[in-house]
Parts: sequence; structure tokens; C-alpha cells
Amino acid sequence: MQEMILSIMEQFGYFGVFFLIAVENIFPPIPSEVILLFGGFMTTFTKLNVVGVIIASTLGSLLGAIVLYYIGKILNKERLKKIVSGKIGKVLRLKVSDIESADHWFDTKGNKTVFFCRFIPIVRSLISIPAGMSEMAMPKFLIYTILGSLIWNTVLTTIGAKVGDNWESILGIFDRFSNIVLILLIVIFILIVGIFYYKRLHKKQVSKK
Repeated sequence: MQEMILSIMEQFGYFGVFFLIAVENIFPPIPSEVILLFGGFMTTFTKLNVVGVIIASTLGSLLGAIVLYYIGKILNKERLKKIVSGKIGKVLRLKVSDIESADHWFDTKGNKTVFFCRFIPIVRSLISIPAGMSEMAMPKFLIYTILGSLIWNTVLTTIGAKVGDNWESILGIFDRFSNIVLILLIVIFILIVGIFYYKRLHKKQVSKK
């Protein structure tokens, strides 16, 4: 996959960066680190410049985020409530109130979440879906997405330009960071699910008494 990414960037320049970052936002397994670090490196031996790569990548991030936002909007809160009210909800032990609680949390914490999650591998893309589901105001969503993406893209592109042909050694560091984050996310998810079901079980036991 890495060879294909590099080939597209070499052939299409800024548009290649824009296209790949947009796709990366929709399909998280595609590594933005490769695109941005190599994009920075390309500024050292092609007509591309750092500012152009940052702008192209940020526009690509925005496009991908908007697509996922509207996917989340289609899978809105009301549809989730209907799903939870049926057999799936019983199997997962979820209630309509759980959806309401999650939606309320995003309404109060959503701005910061959308911004800071742009720096976290995998989550940086997926955070756009709950933003759409909770119908976060589009102007706010765009502002926080642009700011978060701009910072992330600037840092990686600048590093790629500074280290030059050593960009792949830096990529190894980011790969390890991504793996650590992924493991932490899995652990956190398991803990949250465990706590959720423990509280649910505890409430049932108390109500029986």
C-alpha cells in the first residue's frame, strides 16, 4: 500500500495529497503519516512547497470529515433509538436513555472532542460520525476540524521537510505511537463496557432488594 501511496503523490502532486488524505479520513487504515511525511520530503526535491502540501492535506481532511459527518447524520439519534428499542438493544443491553446520555455528553463535550481527536490515529477520522449523529452545528464542526487537522498536517509535513530522505525512520516512530494508541483504545473500550455492565447489574440487584 505504501508504494501505491507514494506513486500517486509523485504523479499528481498537490491533488494526490488532497485525494489520499480525503480517502484516509474515510478509511482510517490508510496511514496519514506516510502521506504527510513523504509530502514534506517531496518539497525538498520537487516543485511542491510545505504550505501547499499543508493546504492540500487540510482540504482533504475536511472533505473526508464532512463525508463521515453526513454518514453520522443519516444514522441519527432517532434511528439509533429505534434500533436500541428492538432486539438488538436487548442483546446489547442498551436502553434509549443510554443513547440520550451519550448524545448529551457529545453536546457538552463535542467541540473539544472533535478538535483533540484530530491528533489521535484512527479516532481522528471516526470522531466525525458521532458529531453528525448528534447533529453538531456544522460551522462549529468545520472550525474544530480545520484547526485540529491544520495543526496535525503542519507538524507532520514540516517534520518530513526537515528530515528529508530520513522520513521513513520518523515514520517508524509514528507507527509505534499508533500501535500504542490502538491498544490503549481497545483497553479503554473494554473497561468502559465492563463498567457499564457492572453498573447495570448492580442497579438490578439493588432494585430486587
